[in-house]
Amino acid sequence: MADESNKVVAEVRDSFGKGAARKIRAAGKIPAVIYGHGTDPVHVALPGHQLSLLIRRANAVLELDVDGNEQLTLVKDVQKDPVHQVIEHIDLLVVKKGEKIEVEVPVIVTGESAPGTIVNLDATSVTLAVEATHIPEHIEVSVEGLEDGARVTAAELTLPRGAALASDAELLVVAISVPSAGAAADDDATAEAGGAEAAAE
Repeated sequence: MADESNKVVAEVRDSFGKGAARKIRAAGKIPAVIYGHGTDPVHVALPGHQLSLLIRRANAVLELDVDGNEQLTLVKDVQKDPVHQVIEHIDLLVVKKGEKIEVEVPVIVTGESAPGTIVNLDATSVTLAVEATHIPEHIEVSVEGLEDGARVTAAELTLPRGAALASDAELLVVAISVPSAGAAADDDATAEAGGAEAAAE
């Protein structure tokens, strides 16, 4: 949800290309483009340190001050240098308060499944239709006490108020299983080998 900490002052830029982008990054800022809602793309420079903190959250919503005009935007894409992981460019999508948009929201598992079982997270995220200013940080799925063979689909997830599932309702999110006998035997063999080595020492 947008709040005071999401307010960012954006500097409109009129120089483009790799050279210009390098100068912007050298000054501690990040090149970005604002687009959407039928508006012409606006190229801006954003404060680097502040943006690095804000985009740690999935689907960050920013309240930009662009030449004195407020603009609500969703961080749509972050391009990073593959080697140094430096943010090279950010795409920002114009959104309106009250407007519903589709976003990918991370899924996290809570609780412990039945003893001897393992939890397989098949879908690490689901797509939700949700108001731009009320995007949840994540969706929790509890596996507390679930037995071998239990499955949780997207339709069974508990969603925040006002959010609607946009993913396939039958999407498998979590499956509970017992490790195969082969895997268990391998683990036992590894443990026995470790014990033999310890005895030899």
